[in-house]
Amino acid sequence: MQNGKTLIPTILSGGAGSRLWPVSRELHPKPFIRLPDGQSLLQKAFLRSAALPGVKEVLTVTNRELFFKTEDEYRKVNATNLATSYILEPFGRNTAPAIAAAALYASKAFGDDAILLVLTADHLISDQEGFTTAVIEAKKLAETGRLVTFGIHPDAPETGYGYIEAEGNSVLRFIEKPTLDKAREYLEAGNFLWNSGMFCFKAGAVLQQMERHSPEIYAATRDCMAKSRAAEGKGLVQLELDADSFAKVPDNSIDYAVMEKVAAAQFRNSTPSPTGRGLVKGGEADSNTEPSVTLAVIPCHIGWSDIGSWRALGEIAQADDQGNRIEGDALLHDATNCYIRSEDRIVGVVGVDNLIIVDTLDALLVADKDHAQDVKHLYTTLKKSGHDAHKLHRKVNRPWGAYTVLEEGSRFKIKRIEVKPGASLSLQMHHHRCEHWIVVSGMARVVNDKSEFFIATNESTYIPAGHSHRLVNPGVLDLVMIEVQSGEYLGEDDIVRFEDHYGRA
Repeated sequence: MQNGKTLIPTILSGGAGSRLWPVSRELHPKPFIRLPDGQSLLQKAFLRSAALPGVKEVLTVTNRELFFKTEDEYRKVNATNLATSYILEPFGRNTAPAIAAAALYASKAFGDDAILLVLTADHLISDQEGFTTAVIEAKKLAETGRLVTFGIHPDAPETGYGYIEAEGNSVLRFIEKPTLDKAREYLEAGNFLWNSGMFCFKAGAVLQQMERHSPEIYAATRDCMAKSRAAEGKGLVQLELDADSFAKVPDNSIDYAVMEKVAAAQFRNSTPSPTGRGLVKGGEADSNTEPSVTLAVIPCHIGWSDIGSWRALGEIAQADDQGNRIEGDALLHDATNCYIRSEDRIVGVVGVDNLIIVDTLDALLVADKDHAQDVKHLYTTLKKSGHDAHKLHRKVNRPWGAYTVLEEGSRFKIKRIEVKPGASLSLQMHHHRCEHWIVVSGMARVVNDKSEFFIATNESTYIPAGHSHRLVNPGVLDLVMIEVQSGEYLGEDDIVRFEDHYGRA
């Protein structure tokens, strides 16, 4: 067991990022969005964590479907081979269960005194030095048993964030997203901070407060952890949460489940300070409080943004003389103050102002910047109607590589398939479709019913419906193929897996 005061950065990577559709999708959420420098928000969160002094391991809580995608993101930037561990959720249950699972894992692996630094995967922090300083200060407070949150000094009357009223390091109260008039009041008062959603505490301390204030979440998560299975190897711990028991865990945020209740208990056990603004410890203890644990806040300037909309994301890009910010290929005439992002095609823009234009292979967004928050309504409508555009891109990442839908119509679908060196698809069968495979580059090893053979570049093979089959890349270069599907039903759910290297069978 490592030193009990080991700092374990814990990255929470969940949520749909519905305001950032069409780039953010259910299986390609906000943390995977690339910034102008080519790195994703998730990669930046990992690098930010890895750069902290004394860190030996980074723990990530994410959806089971995003594990291989997350691992690929980390591998590209993990130059020092820092140990990575994962808690994999079958579905989201909000931040309180995620943090409870992380704390239970850390308590068992490193002891109750292990310190969790809870971070989100989809925030941007531009000041690494300021961030490190804030974390060191938070860790010192956490070592005394305090639950510590990070408050951001506001620079505008923002109505999209929650606030913390503070006096020094003391939390007076949490405040919901305010009206504009209230946000202006908070900004003028000077002792209100944006609630960043980042925390630092001992594993044992947060579990103790969760058991006290949200016993249902604590008990159900503990039961789920006991029924879950873990795999270890090559610096990796992978704990997959049991779906049946995880479904019984109440859905709630850490703010509602613990932090606000601790703050209220702290208030009840305190008396007004001589200044009349703050609180002094020393009131009569309440039976539902734990006087030895105090909720604290670190006020900080760290260049923080939660990148909650296309307007916020667009501000990262460099503006031209007309205030336009462009990522990709665009041709503009008489256009001002626009953000344009194009993944593949050239976008022409004429005679407009204050627009957001985001073009992907299968969807186009045009929105007024002043309505950037309303993009979530499009995502919600797509999801309710069952449209694939809320869930997948045309290019879909898989553990073995990726596929891109090139064209589809009545009774046919054409895909471009890329298989990583040494990777293989599952041994599977389709009831309703036949498949023709043509190798564009590389070499493929094919299992087709009872036969096994190789096909080289410019060669092809045919897989009838009902045949068990598998595709393997035995080479050291990517295998690229064209797959032509034909049949009455071509949905992705027409797959019966018999064997799979990635645990999907």
